[in-house]
Amino acid sequence: MAMETAQGAPAVAAHDDGHEHPGWSTYWKIAVILFVITGVEVSAFYIPAWETSWVYVPSMLFLSTIKFVLVVKYYMHLGYDHKLFRSLFVGPLIVAALTLVGLMFLFSKLSIRLGLLS
Repeated sequence: MAMETAQGAPAVAAHDDGHEHPGWSTYWKIAVILFVITGVEVSAFYIPAWETSWVYVPSMLFLSTIKFVLVVKYYMHLGYDHKLFRSLFVGPLIVAALTLVGLMFLFSKLSIRLGLLS
């Protein structure tokens, strides 16, 4: 059931959890940073020297990680949540990342041993 003020307008519940949440200026700055990182990622695809070098995949993973952390921290507000909620998110994320790394290692070694990769 919605609460109403004396003027009949719906009341907005105050959200005061003791943390200072960022204002709109922070959000547009983060949006610009995300836009620039995405531009670098897209342009890297069109630079043959970068795309064919050994730096390409690690740099793309690094830039994607930065974008992921910014989105999770600011737009999903995980940076301002209780530590319990952060650990409930980060813990399974670490397990999933380690599982992916393990599977990539396992299957790359398997494919090399079978002679599928040169």
